[in-house]
Formats: sequence, structure tokens, C-alpha cells
Amino acid sequence: MSLLAVGSVALDTIEIPSGRYEDILGGSCTFFSLAASHFAKVRIVAVVGTDFPEEHVDLLRSRGIDTAGLERAEGRTFRWSGRYSATLAERWTLDTQLGVFAGFQPKLPAAWKKPKILFLGNIEPSLQRAVLEEVDRPELVAMDTMNFWIEGQNASLKKTLARVDLLVINEEEIRQLSGEHNVVRAAASVRQMGPSKVVVKRGEYGAILFAEDHAFAVTAYPLSDVVDPTGAGDSFAGGMCGSLARAERLDAAAFRRAMVMGTVLGSFSVEGHGVERLRTLTTEEVEGRYHAYGRLTHVEGI
Repeated sequence: MSLLAVGSVALDTIEIPSGRYEDILGGSCTFFSLAASHFAKVRIVAVVGTDFPEEHVDLLRSRGIDTAGLERAEGRTFRWSGRYSATLAERWTLDTQLGVFAGFQPKLPAAWKKPKILFLGNIEPSLQRAVLEEVDRPELVAMDTMNFWIEGQNASLKKTLARVDLLVINEEEIRQLSGEHNVVRAAASVRQMGPSKVVVKRGEYGAILFAEDHAFAVTAYPLSDVVDPTGAGDSFAGGMCGSLARAERLDAAAFRRAMVMGTVLGSFSVEGHGVERLRTLTTEEVEGRYHAYGRLTHVEGI
């Protein structure tokens, strides 16, 4: 299945226990597409400024990612700066500079308007709907959001939710969106807003898929060394959507496998700062960890 992702490509500055890394490649579309590229041909729609290093575009292209929808506009690239606690359990945003992202209007090449799977990254809800107006109805529309939109554009966000099939969201955000503390009740409430499926990301505790007639939980892959959590959620979404695109079906079994693949890609993402681990990751490593995860979670007789 063809896979189209719309979101941000950014330059991040992060402070983590291993050091400070300035103006490194980041953004939701970046992590998503690098993860998904192990399973499917990915097309991205985003905007960067004239200061964006060409070597980063070369990296995306080297992974088979189609960057024809990556607009280069006059001005500075979107930048985010953050600091993590010593345990990586807490994160503080130090600075956000929208740059050219402030005027972002997604532009889809004519040949890209019939994707089978569309992922709407964490951008303004009205822009997400604008993309939906441009494409023929995909077989699966997935989206991400964040507390900024939940707080500041709640009504607009709910208009978008009414038109998507799958919402990927973390625990804190779904509680805020639904007004429910219990995650099961929160997911049921959000599903009434439109999405038939909701994936709740739970960080180091894994993720849960809530669907029409079933739920499926995955645990996080155990790691002895976590370097940087930035982009782990987007990598999870990329692994999940990429797996669904490769499967070419959207049944319960495909979603279960996709949840595991999302977990696997998220686990690789946190092993280096920024996208460094995804930069070197091979498909053989992905398949190896997928099978290792199966051995880790298998219970005879169930």
C-alpha cells in the first residue's frame, strides 16, 4: 500500500545525560518516515527553510523516502529545544521557533492524492483537515495530536477526529482529551468522537490498541541503555503504519503485528540521540528484534 505522511521536519537541540546536541535532524515526519521506510515506500509532505542542510535530505532519500513534497521556503527551519532529566523521565521545552512552519500549507503533488494509508502528523487540526480535502478517501487515515491542540483548538481538533480511522496518542493526552482518567474509559470516549481505533502510547510501559471489538496490548522492548526518548512515539507510529502498508490488509492480525513492529522501531529510536540510531538501522536488525520480541512474549497454550 502507498503511504503518505504529512508533518514536521525540524532541527532539534536536545540536552540529555550523554551531552548536548545542537541543530540535529528531528521532526515528526522525519522519525515517522525513517521508521516506516523499512516496510514501505514513504512519501512526505513538510516544509523546511533555506538553512536546512542538504545532507539531511540526502539521508531521507537514501532510505527510499520520496521528498518531492518537502518544500524549501525562504526563512529559517522549525526548531525545537528541550532538556531531559537525569532519568529521562521528565522533559522540559526550552525554546520553540516555528520559522517557515508558521506559514505551512501542505502542498501535495498531483500524483500523491490517492494514498492507501495517510498519516497526519502532529500539526494544526485545520491543516490536517485541509490534507483530507485534497486526497481521495484512503483505506486508513491515522493521526497524531498533542496537548497544545487539545487545549487551544479543541473544537477544531474534534472536527478532524470525526474524519479519521486511527488516533495515536499518549496517556496524558487522551486523559486530557476525554476528561477520563481511566485509560479504557478514555479510549471509549475518544472512539465516540470518530476514530474506530485508538492507540494509547504508554512510554516505557508499551502501548494499547483499542478497536471496535477487541483490545491488544504490547509491552516495551526491554533495553539496558536508553539514550534519548525524542521521536520514539513518531518512530512507533512509523513502524506501525509501515507494517500495515506492507501487509496490504487492515484486519485484526495485521494490526497486532503492526503494534509489535511499532514497538520494535520505537525501541531502536531511543538507542541513540536524535535520529542517529535510525540512520544506521538495517532491516535485518528490525526483523531480528521482531522475532526476539515474539520469543520474549510467547506463552505456551495461549
